[in-house]
Amino acid sequence: MRNVHLIAYDICDAKRYRQVYKAMCGHGDPTQYSVFRCELSAMELQKLKDTLWPILNLAEDRIMIVDLGPSNGRGDDCIEYWGEPRVTPTDHTATII
Repeated sequence: MRNVHLIAYDICDAKRYRQVYKAMCGHGDPTQYSVFRCELSAMELQKLKDTLWPILNLAEDRIMIVDLGPSNGRGDDCIEYWGEPRVTPTDHTATII
């Protein structure tokens, strides 16, 4: 099962920042600078962590990984965009009762 993850990072060094960005591009879509929306299985998430771990300097850098739930459920419905996103979000319809 794949879950939607919101991954944000704050990398202090420009070289490490580029390396993290390149690694993230292979796993998800950028929604803002340093923020990615990724649909990952548990194994894919672990592979991403294994890729990022040697790049980071944990004394200076931070990464936040938020599991938003299944990609076919709440994970797609709980992100709200305002303004022009870097990637076009999926189209959702609202039902007002």
